[in-house]
Amino acid sequence: MCSFFAGAVYGFGPFMLGFGKFHPTAGFLLATIPWLFCPAVFTARGKWRWMALPLATLPFIAIVLFFQASVHVRLFAVSTQARLGFSDLGSVIAPLAVAKRGLADSNMIGFYHVPLAGLIIGVWMLVCSRRIGVMVIFAVGTVLACFGAVLQVSPIVWFALPVLCCSILIGEGMQGLICAGDSDKGPLLTTAALMGLLAIASLLLATKYFQAFAGLGDDYGRLLVIGGVMYLLGAVAVAIIFFTAKVGLRAAILRQVILIAAMAIDIFLGARFIVDSVL
Repeated sequence: MCSFFAGAVYGFGPFMLGFGKFHPTAGFLLATIPWLFCPAVFTARGKWRWMALPLATLPFIAIVLFFQASVHVRLFAVSTQARLGFSDLGSVIAPLAVAKRGLADSNMIGFYHVPLAGLIIGVWMLVCSRRIGVMVIFAVGTVLACFGAVLQVSPIVWFALPVLCCSILIGEGMQGLICAGDSDKGPLLTTAALMGLLAIASLLLATKYFQAFAGLGDDYGRLLVIGGVMYLLGAVAVAIIFFTAKVGLRAAILRQVILIAAMAIDIFLGARFIVDSVL
């Protein structure tokens, strides 16, 4: 179940759907990246584990080869001028409002609202387990996405690597929420508090848009209200898990139902709106 939602966040997340403004082959390239990491994952713990590092470079090689081949056939799937900037950070906390503003002027790099709860827990688990390889892939992809074209590769394509890492962390974070016990009350409470703060921030921003002259900001205000409700839904879900952990009640099925419902509603509504914005 957690793996399913990790794939859903990657495949139907704002970043992947935002590539609908480019050539369809760009989306195909991003869809192959998770599969190209499989050989490295499957050899990481066997007798061929020394091959994990070379095999982990397969996605990087595939991206470079794709763009090199594209130049020869004069297929410019993604502009080499598309790169990350500070203005794109708004899509992390308000993906729907940024999509409303226009995907042609921004890059979608967020993960909707409720999945951020899983990401927070996933990052905490990543730090505790000290998975240096994942951190390195995330850092390299982010750096390449922020600078100019390297080997004629569009910078924004490199960000698919950090997005994939975060999607996997969201899945692991969901599993962590399901299995959390009494000793995990600190991270759970912190996550619930952060989700609550995001809900408050989103609703306060919505209030400012509703106060715009002649109702010009009403559409953005309504989208921010939806975002605030989704953040609040995530905060309530984590809070319920926190209280079940505090009283020593695992209730794995209850936790799964709560997380599945919250994630499914958020992903469905968000993906539907972004697809309508792209088309």
